[in-house]
Amino acid sequence: MAADMHARVLASLERQGMMGHMGVRLLRVEPGLCELALPYSDKVTQQQDGFHGGAMGALADIAGGYAGLTLAPEGMEVTTVEYKINFLAAFQGGELRATGRVVKAGRRVIVTTAEVVHVDASGKQSPCAVMQQTLVPVPKTY
Repeated sequence: MAADMHARVLASLERQGMMGHMGVRLLRVEPGLCELALPYSDKVTQQQDGFHGGAMGALADIAGGYAGLTLAPEGMEVTTVEYKINFLAAFQGGELRATGRVVKAGRRVIVTTAEVVHVDASGKQSPCAVMQQTLVPVPKTY
């Protein structure tokens, strides 16, 4: 079951050109949970060389989305209809890690949260952003 869930999420992630371009890696998948990593690079920075808010938002969106996918019925995907994010701090170097968690999984609406932390070269973690998201299940079309 866990291997199937991991494979389902990984297969979907590998279809996302933007996540591949940014270098996002899948770290962990459990029922109702997904953790992703985004390494620092010139592909994800803003004008002051910190991680771009758009990259942080995308990472949180995907982590929450895949947490939701773990609880969606077979043959279904999920799509985001809304999210709200608070940026807590800006960082350079290291990587960002986003952990998405399902708050409530209904048949028509799935609500998730994601916490984004910065991990520096020494392994120190610092809060970066928090997100709340609404997903809807949709038929898988590929």
